[in-house]
Amino acid sequence: MSEDKAGTATQAKAVLAAWNKIEQARHPQRPYPMELIERIFTDFSEIHGDRAFGDDEAVACGMARLGDEEVLAIGVRKGGSTKERIRRNFGMPSPEGYRKALRTMKIAEKFNRPIISLIDLPGAFPGLGAEERGQAEAIARNLLEMSRLRVPTISVITGEGGSGGALALAVTDRVLILENALYFVITPESCAAIMWRDIAHKDLAAEALRVTAPDVLSLGCVDEVIREPQAGIHADREGGVELLAGALKRHLAELKAMPAQEMVAVRQRKFRNIAQFYSES
Repeated sequence: MSEDKAGTATQAKAVLAAWNKIEQARHPQRPYPMELIERIFTDFSEIHGDRAFGDDEAVACGMARLGDEEVLAIGVRKGGSTKERIRRNFGMPSPEGYRKALRTMKIAEKFNRPIISLIDLPGAFPGLGAEERGQAEAIARNLLEMSRLRVPTISVITGEGGSGGALALAVTDRVLILENALYFVITPESCAAIMWRDIAHKDLAAEALRVTAPDVLSLGCVDEVIREPQAGIHADREGGVELLAGALKRHLAELKAMPAQEMVAVRQRKFRNIAQFYSES
């Protein structure tokens, strides 16, 4: 086989592998964050409303227990039926969702409770009403405030981690990602529509964006890839939940051993160093 043909074959395999990961992350049987919260945590007591506009049903926040630890658990809700999905904006939070999350984070900080967020969303809700109510400001405010919380914080990308909508819940001491999950700045479909003017190139976009768990780990965007059962967490929920719960407990124990001032400094330094600037000679 010639060098050109070998290179083409390798690229084709990479494109296929990337799109296979997309399909795994979006598998209809893949457990959503709230199911994982119900399986991993106990005594979940939900807190509603942002005290400014309303209660976003795409985001659930509540005090809970992880083993013996009292924590704040935050999860994205997508809904099962079509009616539920519409009600929850297909898991895309509005400004009040981010403001509710931040309000509960401040409560957790006041009572010295660690914060754990489970994320599966394609992006923040882009509707006109959300923009009028300050979607960009709400996301930016979360990025700022989460960077200086004085309690341990952990986030897990369990399915899709889309753009600033996911980042607004993921400026944390430890950012974890499930083996078959994705973390991206834009969906492959939207990228293909912009770059090639054709959504049919979504598989090429998926590979070029480097959205898979190993890719974002190599880029320094996450701290650990959590292994899933061989067939995926959607096929072996119990096994996947056990692996995720173990990782959460391990990271939480490590963070609780750190002084608060050092923990905040390390968190801020990590996110400042993610963006790498260079010039080509």
